[in-house]
Amino acid sequence: MNAASDPGTLFKKDDVLVLFGELFGRGYASGVVEAAKRAGMQLIGVTVGRRDKNNQLRALTAEELATAEAGLGGKIINVPMMAGCDLDAPEGQPTPTDLLNEMTIDTWQEHKLDWDYIAQCREIGTARFKAAVTEAMTQIDALIPAGKNVIFLHTMAGGIPKAKVFLVLANRIYKGRGARHMKSQDLLDSDLGKFILQNFDEVSANTFDHLLQASAPIRSRIEAAGGEVRYGAYGYHGTKVLIDGEYRWQTYTNYTQGYAKMRLEDFAKAAWAGGVKATVFNCPEIRTNSSDVFAGIELSLLPLLSALQREGAGSFTDAIWAQSAALLKEGISVQDMLDRVSAYQASEAMQPYYDFAAWPKPNSADQVEQTVGTSQDVLQMHRDPKALISDLLSQHVVSATGALIFDKLAAPTAPVEWLNHDVVARQLAEDKA
Repeated sequence: MNAASDPGTLFKKDDVLVLFGELFGRGYASGVVEAAKRAGMQLIGVTVGRRDKNNQLRALTAEELATAEAGLGGKIINVPMMAGCDLDAPEGQPTPTDLLNEMTIDTWQEHKLDWDYIAQCREIGTARFKAAVTEAMTQIDALIPAGKNVIFLHTMAGGIPKAKVFLVLANRIYKGRGARHMKSQDLLDSDLGKFILQNFDEVSANTFDHLLQASAPIRSRIEAAGGEVRYGAYGYHGTKVLIDGEYRWQTYTNYTQGYAKMRLEDFAKAAWAGGVKATVFNCPEIRTNSSDVFAGIELSLLPLLSALQREGAGSFTDAIWAQSAALLKEGISVQDMLDRVSAYQASEAMQPYYDFAAWPKPNSADQVEQTVGTSQDVLQMHRDPKALISDLLSQHVVSATGALIFDKLAAPTAPVEWLNHDVVARQLAEDKA
């Protein structure tokens, strides 16, 4: 393999970025896509497909395909690659989601699943997905000229089945206070929770392994012609943020998908050991369409304002603090808001959650009270609940991490990287200089 040059110099005009996952708004992937466009790279995307009224998976219509390609700014391979096994089953038999929907709020903890049958459904779902990936890779191979450098960027995540009972339980786990609080461990101890963890693995982690395996012929061809191939994936495993004046690892609690995210890291480590440059980038917390279910996740993002001051982002810091101040009610300063977050970080209930080795640690009533309560306090400090500092910061984090990931993929140094607040702040300072 050719040795990569300085970071940010490997990928150039007409090299190829393959986005392994569909591009939706308010997500991290748009940051790398924009960085690739600035470099003049060609973009190829895939689609998860759509479900018809009978839950049958289909390709995009001509109109849907045109919209998706316009959003990406490149070609979409129109092969449905919906991951997970929640809607797969032997012909004429119930899907796992059908079985989950037999559960009620009164029976879900005692309700048992037939795990042999679930395994059949999982095998069907995996076979379907792998066949789709193989077909897509054949089409992608034909679009990549010899000698070009290629990035495969894995963005598939999630796996929550559309089970009515889970929607109720999720509100209690992630937002419930007092009598409405529910222990996250109670979910994981149930058959419902065990299935959800399996489906998280299928969507968020195993898809990365399928990508690595199915793209091996492309990788071999590109490298034989003198090109380089890189793999990136989006992880989450907590982030170091400023806490009491020092960068300290912390996490959103309870992050149920954490088990799958660690499995994702394991696939990258195995690939790296085999000579394949694959890196999982553990990104900071931001607000997205999918993360909004996690009440309080923005509390890990807000200390970025302090990190910008610490890392000397200069005029950009002044501007972002001024913009933030304009979003707060009269008489409330940005520092007032950060002081509220600092009190939350220092609270006794949160101290057990700074243990990296215990991640993802189950929630507790006191912890949820602190997290959700502080989140609501911060929300009340804003003039408009639909114009939040966390949204403002999220846009900048997406941009910064996009540039960081793009550069780091040129000369990767490890299978797992953390993009902590100090790194993000320095990138923003450089971008905005």
